[in-house]
Amino acid sequence: MHWLGELLPVGTTRPTTRVRSLQPPAFPGSTSTMKGAAYKEVLFICTGNFYRSRFAEAVFNHEARRLGLPWRAFSRGLAIHLVTSPLSPITIAALEERGIALDCTGPDRCPLTEADLRRAARRIALKEEEHRPYFARLFPAWEHRVQYWHFHDRDVAPPEVVLPRIEKRVRKLISKLTKAAKVL
Repeated sequence: MHWLGELLPVGTTRPTTRVRSLQPPAFPGSTSTMKGAAYKEVLFICTGNFYRSRFAEAVFNHEARRLGLPWRAFSRGLAIHLVTSPLSPITIAALEERGIALDCTGPDRCPLTEADLRRAARRIALKEEEHRPYFARLFPAWEHRVQYWHFHDRDVAPPEVVLPRIEKRVRKLISKLTKAAKVL
């Protein structure tokens, strides 16, 4: 098990952390909780899959679970080799402050693949200026099929400014998906 980039013996936890499962979390609508029922997926994309995308994923999954929505989020990174730890300590602290369990995000960083892009009903990159060039180079067929948000990384804007804005935008997305589901 990793904690803030440190390798710990199996079964060991830090007092301020929640234990996360290595299995994908079960969300309402997923095949693991509702046999045969389908759910749609939102894909949050950033550079390292370490900070912004993981925070957005966790907030989305927490709210989807709480509201019983047939949606689930997952996240991926365009250049995960740039980061070595599985999850930003800033993201961990922000999720804990909000009472969001760490199992609302995956156990580790994952690179984006074309299969991920095909799998998602919605694809959201967290910073257009930063991520569009990656799409143009790595996934040109998908460059214009991604919704681009505008949230800076830590080197440009402090987490105490960026994370509440991401949270607000994710909640707005959930509200939009909830309203769309009621129309159907």
